Amino acid sequence: MKTSLAKTPVDGRDTRWTEHRLQRRRELVESALRAIRRHGATVGMDDIAAEAGTSKPVIYRHFGDRPGLYRAVVEKVAQFILDDLRASVGWDTAFDADGDDVTRLIRDLTLSYLRLVQRDPEIYRFVLSRPLVDGDDADDPVTGLTMRIGGRIAEKLRANGVPAARADTWGHGLVGCVRAATDQWIRDGMNRPATDVADDLCDLLGPAYHANRTTLEGHR
Repeated sequence: MKTSLAKTPVDGRDTRWTEHRLQRRRELVESALRAIRRHGATVGMDDIAAEAGTSKPVIYRHFGDRPGLYRAVVEKVAQFILDDLRASVGWDTAFDADGDDVTRLIRDLTLSYLRLVQRDPEIYRFVLSRPLVDGDDADDPVTGLTMRIGGRIAEKLRANGVPAARADTWGHGLVGCVRAATDQWIRDGMNRPATDVADDLCDLLGPAYHANRTTLEGHR
């Protein structure tokens, strides 16, 4: 008995419906971002629905629940941050691990992060405050974002001769320092210039990195 190998034809209506749903999700996320900018980080679902010109049940139908919408918003913000950092920090370019490039990497990362917050402070507060999430979110997208940034920094360090385990510690530690300094900067009203905060972190972390780099070279 022969088995038919003919492929089932793709239903164009299914494809169009999938594309329509994806486009609608993107539009709802953009509406949520506008609502956050308009109403602040404590925005509620009613405000988001009004901004989107729809109802809360429609939003839930696309995202499942409030945490689902929150995760979609954070993913959009995360991609924006990563794209900006890729352009400013230069993920894909080599750097001189024995020269001043490491200090420049620290400064570029810090400045890029601070300026993103400066441009959209309510979005950043929204991401960290998780107003649409009731209780703990086991799949915390904020942690996922910082882990992704730390991972890229670690890759850059490994590519320049830092042992893998130490590169992971330094990469994620750097991102943790930048995020903690940024949070304090926001609490202080963002009164100090972003460049001053970046210089402070360079003064703190740059010498420590180079001292450890010298130690590594001495043990080879």
